[in-house]
Amino acid sequence: MTEKLPLYHKLSVILIGIVVFFYILFIGQEILVPLAFACLLAILLNPIVNFLQRKKVNKIVAIVLSIILMMLVAAGILYFIGSQASKFADMLPELKQKVNELAKEGLSWFSQTFNITTPKLTSWINEQKSKGMQGASGVVGATLGTVSGFFVGLFLLPVYIFLFLFYKPLLLQFIGKLFSSEKHKVVADVLNETKGLIQNYLIGLMIEMVIVAAMNSAALMIIGIKYAILLGVIGAILNLIPYIGGIIAIALPMIMGLMTDDPISALYVLIAYILIQFVDNNFLVPKIVASKVKVNAFISIIVVLIGGTLWGVAGMFLSIPLIAILKVIFDRVEALEPFGYLIGDDMPEEEERGSLKLHTKKENKENNKE
Repeated sequence: MTEKLPLYHKLSVILIGIVVFFYILFIGQEILVPLAFACLLAILLNPIVNFLQRKKVNKIVAIVLSIILMMLVAAGILYFIGSQASKFADMLPELKQKVNELAKEGLSWFSQTFNITTPKLTSWINEQKSKGMQGASGVVGATLGTVSGFFVGLFLLPVYIFLFLFYKPLLLQFIGKLFSSEKHKVVADVLNETKGLIQNYLIGLMIEMVIVAAMNSAALMIIGIKYAILLGVIGAILNLIPYIGGIIAIALPMIMGLMTDDPISALYVLIAYILIQFVDNNFLVPKIVASKVKVNAFISIIVVLIGGTLWGVAGMFLSIPLIAILKVIFDRVEALEPFGYLIGDDMPEEEERGSLKLHTKKENKENNKE
């Protein structure tokens, strides 16, 4: 006879499993992050490969052409940002001078407000600078390691995408063999739904990014902020990071307004970006993106923070599509269906919320009668 395990034993096993799972994600990020990006991009490029194959193009040639097309689009975007950034570099001496002036004004205000002598405050700042310089070598080393890892991943990304697309039949057959024949229909439905969800989500993100970049750039040009197009595009890219990216996107042009223009322009930037965020969150996202990925705001913020902790900025970008894939799987597995409901944004009606209480009271009455 099988002995039933106590609740604390089950919870301990689940907790250990979660810790081990996240530890593996953390230590394996250099391998897993490029693989995750490659998998998403392979799903995005799959319709192009299928289209070329229907036109009697060889499979390998179709995959290579799709990857080249993706790389040309990415190179065009990077060239545009780089050309704008090179113009911005010419302004760095002027920005440095403006920063020094603002720092002196801030130092004077702080010393007067809190009755701290300027030499004492300057001495404390210099002391903090010296402490920061001591750890600079470690920071530089970590940064170089991160950059080198990024370029290695960037080089491997097309290779991973090619392999995912080339071995797609093998991978699908492998997934099918993991389940019994009676479950194959459910597995096929999950895979098709996941594929469609990721494709629609990524396309929706691209459309949203283009629209937000245009609105950002137009608003900044009207206000008179320098390098409006560069800041508008960077803001649109940062906006892809849910919630957190939007805050950074607002801060950058506001700082530029404070340093290069009349300080009131920073207020205009804040008002303009709040209006753009309102349009984005209430019209663009529901119509273009949120209709494809049904994840509520509470779960979105949590997974973005977890993704950032585990995998940095890349984890923030990957968190929403990955949790959306999990939701599709949870919704199809009966034992995990409550977790899929928790991730989603389908709020119960008032009658449904009350029905559980009424049902519970009714059961209690019946139990008392017995």
